[in-house]
Amino acid sequence: MIQRTPPMGWNSWNTFGENISEKLIFETADIMAESGLKDAGYNYLVIDDCWSKKERDDKGRLVADPVKFPNGMKVVSDYVHGKGLKFGMYSCAGTLTCAGYPGSFEHEFVDAATFAEWGVDFLKYDYCYKPNYEDGRLLYTRMGLALANCGREILFNACSWGADQTPEWIGGTGAHSWRSTGDIVDSWESIKSLAHQQFALQPYGRINCYNDMDMLVVGMGGKGNVGFVGCTDEEYRTHFSLWALLNSPLFIGCDIRTMSDATRETLMNPEIIAVNQDPAGRQPFIVSRQGEHNVVWGKLLADGDIAIGAFNMEDSETAPWCSLNIPLASLGLNRSCGKAVVLRDLWAREDIGVVDDVLLITLPAHSCRMFRAHLVDER
Repeated sequence: MIQRTPPMGWNSWNTFGENISEKLIFETADIMAESGLKDAGYNYLVIDDCWSKKERDDKGRLVADPVKFPNGMKVVSDYVHGKGLKFGMYSCAGTLTCAGYPGSFEHEFVDAATFAEWGVDFLKYDYCYKPNYEDGRLLYTRMGLALANCGREILFNACSWGADQTPEWIGGTGAHSWRSTGDIVDSWESIKSLAHQQFALQPYGRINCYNDMDMLVVGMGGKGNVGFVGCTDEEYRTHFSLWALLNSPLFIGCDIRTMSDATRETLMNPEIIAVNQDPAGRQPFIVSRQGEHNVVWGKLLADGDIAIGAFNMEDSETAPWCSLNIPLASLGLNRSCGKAVVLRDLWAREDIGVVDDVLLITLPAHSCRMFRAHLVDER
């Protein structure tokens, strides 16, 4: 299986934690199919930790919690597939999952076969309770081999949090995406921290092995399992823009059954999603950087356009505004090229004119601007 673009979907953890059930998954599948989310590209519905019993059966197989999922996982999988979606589940490379349920350590091949039997399309594979004497690289390689030989195509999402030099070895394990950071929570400080970690990690991103910056908190509003303080709609747009531009998988973490209009507009902006899902899958690059918090990222797109994201991550109390200069030369377009660009504002979804030298952007704190630059001959 080759994953040509970052995967997209919904995951239960951020809002619901252990409070998951067959009813919740059925209702979420209904909304994904009916709200336009599926058509926008969100096609994986993933059940995170806490779905199983605390013990394996007498054959060493994982068993769904009979209270939460009384009809078993095959029925859940069939329902999700019936909505035109793909079905994802969770396990862990250690002896236990992060919440204390059975992990897949030394059960990799039987668990992969079980997931295939249930019709699983996506596996999030965590890193808790790893025996100290074990090599994490080999644990992820073993599950990668198990999935590759289970008889079903299953997307392998390695969730090792970037620990134990993950960037250096994850590309050889069979993982299609890998968690490059620790866990996100619903706060501006968490979003900013994870974004800053990508300065050093972007060189390790590639097609078929994407840097996963963790699930989206867009629309959580301070509620749920990792709710914490919440963010403004503007901060959520900045969060979504960064994840999209930096090629992160886009997995919604809010309760989509109660999405606000602002949340829906952020998550379903087709022009931002198109930047994330660009078929070339090229590595983003830093166009300009002013200090630690003000940065412009660029990405060369498949059709020859350039995606540009300008971000002001400063705290509003200390620096309420910033000005960012983007010379076309920093995009590779020196004056000698004879080229200008037509800019399109991807959040306003409108063309804003021709730039032939320097683009000056003024941004309030915690905000961003996203553009698509189309090359034209200089007049």
